Amino acid sequence: MGQQDIYNVLKKNKKQWLDAREIANKLGISFGSVIANLSKLRKAGIVLFKHIYKTVKPCGKRLVMVYKWKK
Repeated sequence: MGQQDIYNVLKKNKKQWLDAREIANKLGISFGSVIANLSKLRKAGIVLFKHIYKTVKPCGKRLVMVYKWKK
């Protein structure tokens, strides 16, 4: 699995902002692999990203980076 697979997931979900865990779950690959590939896509300007506060069960609200397909 690589950058292209992550890009394809974001492209299929054009209207949604997805975090790295959601992408990892959709692809069935490790969270670390997704983070590394998203970092490369982000630096290349291929995906959109932003920080949001997201509710996580054990921690409460947490700042999370989410990603979206860039047209």
